[in-house]
Amino acid sequence: MANLIGVWLAILLLAPSAGNLIAPLSYGRWMPVHLDLQLYGWISLPLIGWLLRAYRADSGQLAHWSKVAIFLWSLALMLGSISWLSGHSSGKLFLDWTGYVRIFFPATILFLWIIVVLALLRDRFFNPNLSRKELYSKLGGTVLLFIVPFLLYFASNPDVYPSINPSTGGPTGSSQLESVLVIVAILFLLPYGITRLKAGKPKWHRTCWIVFGLESLLCLALGRHNASQHNPVQYLSLGTVLVWAPLLPLYYRAFMWPTNARIWLHATYVWWSMLLVTGWLVFLPGILDRFKFTDGLVGHSLMAMAGFVTTLLILVLVVLLEQDGDIFLSTWAFWAWQLGTFLYVVIMFYAGWIEGADPAFTIVPGPLRDAIYWLRLLLGIAMTAASLQWLWRSTISVRTNHRISRDVIQIHEDEIAGVLS
Repeated sequence: MANLIGVWLAILLLAPSAGNLIAPLSYGRWMPVHLDLQLYGWISLPLIGWLLRAYRADSGQLAHWSKVAIFLWSLALMLGSISWLSGHSSGKLFLDWTGYVRIFFPATILFLWIIVVLALLRDRFFNPNLSRKELYSKLGGTVLLFIVPFLLYFASNPDVYPSINPSTGGPTGSSQLESVLVIVAILFLLPYGITRLKAGKPKWHRTCWIVFGLESLLCLALGRHNASQHNPVQYLSLGTVLVWAPLLPLYYRAFMWPTNARIWLHATYVWWSMLLVTGWLVFLPGILDRFKFTDGLVGHSLMAMAGFVTTLLILVLVVLLEQDGDIFLSTWAFWAWQLGTFLYVVIMFYAGWIEGADPAFTIVPGPLRDAIYWLRLLLGIAMTAASLQWLWRSTISVRTNHRISRDVIQIHEDEIAGVLS
């Protein structure tokens, strides 16, 4: 749905009059639906699957309530979409929740948290294999997750703003560093929920955690205050994130990865490196001044969400699904998504660079602008086709597994009936 809406938005950029067909559902009303469904649906649902597997909430009696939590999550997105299409939004990017959905969505997250806590309590008292280290790690995770719904409600308030860069109106170097470290922490914890650590003392594993601790101290020392990217402390401190380009692959070598996940693992490394390098370059004085609020930042956001995060989460799905993860090994779909995203980023960077010098470039139709937007539409169609292919293959896989399970149950019931007779 989110990808199809993206294609519709690309069409509207080329032919704004097409929006009259479904007025008053304008471009401005579809945009939060597209962005929020990408973040809270396309990207978040695989992470929920990882969370339920990590806490073993997908087994036993709690499996039923886990399905209820996923249903409520989807219902919240549907209600949110109705709200945004009705013209109600907080006006904050990715925090558009307002009115009753601003309460319903955090309440849904809280319900999911309760399922996770119940799964932890069940393991605490009835799972003899649960180690003390694993128990404390999961307990720490539940404490951190508890603040998420309240933080989301608070951050959705239009009156709440983070520290800004007074030169650009964008984020500060310290806030960017903080965001990267949060992502690094998630990347470090992610393998523990889906695979196992190799035997012995894997090389680089402890070193990566030490570097993470040092960078966290640097982030704390920078503080949270308004600061310009022209300040060397800001862009030099943000430059320290480049160390994670080689360190992440070294860290992940410590874990056991299935063969069918390796192509997604390597693609994740490529996007991660590109994201770090371009993220720092775009922040530098002189470049950010020209790039701010242009299609260039749209391209960088796409690199983060469609490139790095999507590739990472498909990696997670492949590992979680084990052999069924082969549904993501379609060669044409892999390259349609990867090359589509890469070329999309390239043309958006190019358009953003021109727009920085000539703001009328994206407003006034012209041969070059239209050519870029036509190519953008075609690439969006290719990426959407890949996602639809994955949806089709996963649906077939689920239906096949359901039929096999039903047949196995029927065989057992026939055997029991035979014994009783």
